[in-house]
Amino acid sequence: MAPTMAQLGQYNSLRVIKQVDFGYYVDGEQFGQVLLPNKQAPDDIEVDQDISVFLYTDSEDRIVSTTLKPKALVGECAYLKVIETNRVGAFLDWGLPKDLLVPFNEQLKPMQEGYSYTVFLFIDEASERIAATTRLDEYLPSTSNEFMPRQSVQLMIYSKSDLGFKAVIDGTHLGQLYNNEVFCPLHYGEKLTGYIKQIRDDGRIDLTLQLPAHIARDELSEKILQHLKDKDGVSNITDKSLPSDISNAFGVSKKTYKKALGLLYKNQLIKIEKHQITLV
Repeated sequence: MAPTMAQLGQYNSLRVIKQVDFGYYVDGEQFGQVLLPNKQAPDDIEVDQDISVFLYTDSEDRIVSTTLKPKALVGECAYLKVIETNRVGAFLDWGLPKDLLVPFNEQLKPMQEGYSYTVFLFIDEASERIAATTRLDEYLPSTSNEFMPRQSVQLMIYSKSDLGFKAVIDGTHLGQLYNNEVFCPLHYGEKLTGYIKQIRDDGRIDLTLQLPAHIARDELSEKILQHLKDKDGVSNITDKSLPSDISNAFGVSKKTYKKALGLLYKNQLIKIEKHQITLV
């Protein structure tokens, strides 16, 4: 059996091997003994127990461990805020004592202090440090044969163009959401459920926020009925409600919602009144 390998930028289950005045050392496998500082060690820690820790490099480039939870792991995307820029690059708050560096050559355009950006975390081979990049298209593929039309996926909005929005799909691929598929305001870093609309001949991925109408209405009808049950049979989200209220509650356009209400009314499952709908 091949020896296990600890992973930088990931959670690892490692054995606590000794205690010192300033903390504990865990068996970092190929990294040797790795420090877990006292202030980040749990109260019930004991020597010879296994503990889940995150490995990263500190300000002196030493590999250390922590039980703090970073906002993203290596290989993931996150929407993070720039807290400082200098001659080295931009530094992001990612929830750990040492800030996350985006080198200048990994910035699609110069990053500004106080602004947030969608970044991808990776291991820089030259420095062997965890770093981040806004050049998502150099790390995540824009083509795939793994997805199927109508497949539900998790999206993160990361950029906008004249065509619409670009999104990270399930944290692994990039796709295009065209303007005519957007029925509510979208923001950079926003996470939401979407669907694969189609895989183009060139393998690129088109996205949609709604399923085809007949499928969407079936699923939406179930959501509306469950919503009514949760609200003791009465809801103030009607066919006259604001599009934003409908989108926030059900994630669909007002047009789609009205059609779903009409179907439920036709099947005598709800009553539609001026200011409310009620479960029959």
